[in-house]
Amino acid sequence: MLTYKVVELNAVTEDTLEGALNEWTAKGWRFDGMQFAMREASRRPAMAFVIFTREEP
Repeated sequence: MLTYKVVELNAVTEDTLEGALNEWTAKGWRFDGMQFAMREASRRPAMAFVIFTREEP
């Protein structure tokens, strides 16, 4: 069975993105994708959602 994990990041920086990717892939999760929530008044994302998957028995 395929299981999903969604990690929400409120601070979107290079360090927080790298940290989430490194932490969850080290735990056996496979990176599946990333989505950003944007603010209207800014070009920088307000939040990021990092999606991981793994096969469960």
